[in-house]
Amino acid sequence: MRILLISGIVFVHVPFDPQTSPFLGANGFIDWVRVFLGDSLFRVGVPCLSAISGYLMFRRGLDAFDYGTTIRSKARTVLLPFLIWNLSFLALVLLAQKSGIGFGYLPDAINASPREMATLAFAIEGLPINVPLYFLRDLLLCIVLAPVLGILIKRYPLTILALFFAYAVLPVPNGIFLKKSILFGFSCGIYASLHQIDIRALDRHAAMISTLFLMATVMLATALYWTGPDYPVWIDMLRSLTAIGGIVGSWAISVILIRSRLGERLSRSQGLSFWIFCAHYPLLIAFWMVWNRAAQPSLYPLFYFSAPILALLILVAAHKVAKRLTPKLHAVLTGSRADRSPSATMRKPDTGTNQKGWPDTHSPKEKATR
Repeated sequence: MRILLISGIVFVHVPFDPQTSPFLGANGFIDWVRVFLGDSLFRVGVPCLSAISGYLMFRRGLDAFDYGTTIRSKARTVLLPFLIWNLSFLALVLLAQKSGIGFGYLPDAINASPREMATLAFAIEGLPINVPLYFLRDLLLCIVLAPVLGILIKRYPLTILALFFAYAVLPVPNGIFLKKSILFGFSCGIYASLHQIDIRALDRHAAMISTLFLMATVMLATALYWTGPDYPVWIDMLRSLTAIGGIVGSWAISVILIRSRLGERLSRSQGLSFWIFCAHYPLLIAFWMVWNRAAQPSLYPLFYFSAPILALLILVAAHKVAKRLTPKLHAVLTGSRADRSPSATMRKPDTGTNQKGWPDTHSPKEKATR
């Protein structure tokens, strides 16, 4: 499921400029497709990935949650990769801008104030230089707050979820989060874990839910296309609402896709989704810089559809090479995800072992109460 969501996120970050904005309508239906993919359908990735993280964090229950162990583990699997990928890209941008390359495509890092540099490096007050990594930054905040969130959602689930829903959808200040839907998605995952919600109960309605969700994204894309890029407040709220609804919609779609041979193969991709997530933005920016030197704005649709596919092909190949030639470095860059794949257990039958054949840690008594 993660690999599909993150492959979609690649389309969200395809760069464009005012001359090639889809809201100009210069390319008709093609521009609507761009809005549909980049501003509607694939915007569900962030809240859905957040929900998966919250679900997995509390899958053993609140009593078995070890905060110290979790913090140490996430420092290795989330914080360290965030720092390596983001600071490496920042160093590359600084070198390029010292040579007069990259201005206009990326923030002016070479002339940034210490406060601006801290944000570019660590996402203190805004987006990091490697923009998609804001998700990891907000995820780390959720992890730090996890014990409080767990207790509140265990005791007052509907009240807390209603408050976080309002925070995510209504036009209120973001506060400490860069993306408000991350907190709500993470909390939904915690709720499903702690209250033992049978998320597979949705599977029998997968076709209907998937159809309704896709219809909602089509209608949203149409509204965005006609009102963008400066959306009215109610459209922006509708976009947030659709992205949150994508948590259920994406799960339903995954029910259908996981039954295919391709879906089964993708579910076993160890570390690939995280690799793509961290590395795709710098690659897209490099493609964009090269494209602007060689092509006309009228050919932009060719760039839009080819750049993500080319990026995915390159990243899949690079991931395979890194995993084979430098396994230790690959493990660090992917947060040691090559050694584990816990999300795969979410759709595995309960056979007493997990997806790698390790014993199930739940006791028979615990299994009987599930």
